[in-house]
Amino acid sequence: MRRAYKLMVVAVVALTFVLTSAFAPRESVVVGSKLFTEAVILGEVATLLAASNGAEAVHRRQLGGTRVLWNALLNGDIDVYAEYTGTLYEEILQTNPSPQLAATLRDSLGVEMTGPLGFNNTYALGVRAESARNLGLSAISDLSAHPELRFGFSNEFVDRNDGWPLLRSAYRLPQQARGMDHDLAYRGLAAGDIDVMDLYTTDAEIAYYNIAVLEDDARVFPTYNAIYVFRADLATRAPAFVDALRALSGTIPESLMVSMNRSVKIDGESESMVAQRYLASIGIAVDAGEERSRLARIALRTREHLVLVGISLFFAILVSIPLGIWAARSPRVGVVILGLVGVLYTIPSLALLAFMIPLIGIGGPPAMVALFLYSLLPIVRNTHAGLTGIAPRLSESAEALGLSAFEKLRHVELPLSARSIVAGIKTAAVINVGTATLGALIGAGGYGQPILTGIRLDDVGLILEGAVPAALLALLVQGLFSIKRYH
Repeated sequence: MRRAYKLMVVAVVALTFVLTSAFAPRESVVVGSKLFTEAVILGEVATLLAASNGAEAVHRRQLGGTRVLWNALLNGDIDVYAEYTGTLYEEILQTNPSPQLAATLRDSLGVEMTGPLGFNNTYALGVRAESARNLGLSAISDLSAHPELRFGFSNEFVDRNDGWPLLRSAYRLPQQARGMDHDLAYRGLAAGDIDVMDLYTTDAEIAYYNIAVLEDDARVFPTYNAIYVFRADLATRAPAFVDALRALSGTIPESLMVSMNRSVKIDGESESMVAQRYLASIGIAVDAGEERSRLARIALRTREHLVLVGISLFFAILVSIPLGIWAARSPRVGVVILGLVGVLYTIPSLALLAFMIPLIGIGGPPAMVALFLYSLLPIVRNTHAGLTGIAPRLSESAEALGLSAFEKLRHVELPLSARSIVAGIKTAAVINVGTATLGALIGAGGYGQPILTGIRLDDVGLILEGAVPAALLALLVQGLFSIKRYH
């Protein structure tokens, strides 16, 4: 049994060092995108454009909402992403529209912007066409007469300065709103689970689900012209790409953006192919490359997932076992240690990941730190329980043999506690496999990436592409830790 435990620890160490190569060095151009389809398409446009102008580029998809992308840009974790002028005024700068926007960004924040791409993707509210007819709804102000209506808004819209708080105040709406994923809200509206949702006016689903767009009769929502924002130093590192990015201004009318969104969301085309076709239409030949097969994608995500789990678990073992020993040796200190790791474990995983972004950035490292923190409790607790559960007579016998404290720990106490310690490691490993799927929200990859994309595109196959391997990996990890050696 003891040999099996040692073999498992050695395997974790070996796995850690072999798989760290999955995280490549920082590329010359890192493109980010928000969670919704249009942002991903525009991110692919920038990525292909960078590659066509001689820059090594990577696209970190679906990183989150506005604040996540903006902070990542300021911190240098990404170099460029698609943004909207109204968002910059209302959410980022919290100021009135001004013709000096570009100068303000450059002089105060070291951020440059392109000219408008050609379309205004503003907010709107939508209801089912049938509801609009039956209730006589044509404008947002009409909603105040129907307090029974259920509002379901995207999570970011619920809290944004230019979102629900502004809307509720301007129109004196009596309803309460619940936050939900934007793509799921469309399905909820179509199914009758909610009555009103927020829209992006270039969403392809508006026509697909026959949604009536309510007039913003109080003119609450500002203009949201699409632009690219990028770090000022990018003009030095990739000048040809920046020139090409600026040249995109005015080349995407609203009808074209709606069509591109439809090609991805409704027709099932990939964002890269849609981006390639758009660039070709304006005379820029790029090669999006062949799409990976499902098996190749699973292999890539498996490697990324194993890196996240392997590294975080390895360092958790290194830290947790000594902490568990210390907690067992000193009861007063033990109360503090067990209390602290217990508190860490109660922090919601999404909140912990968000907390890591300003400290470490995006990608694999913050996800691994979060997984490391979640791994501490089961290993520390089981180490403590194993050591304190040893019969006193066995400890006394070791002392009678003249063993030092270290010798007693090494030859008597740890072997007797091994089963409990390994059980804690197994628990941590299985939990990490599942929790690591959330790492995709901050660009860490892994099985969470196809799950997020599948939710966004309403593609059950993509969701299963991430969920099934994650479940199988959890079962495999549990099975490996359950292997017994018989002598």
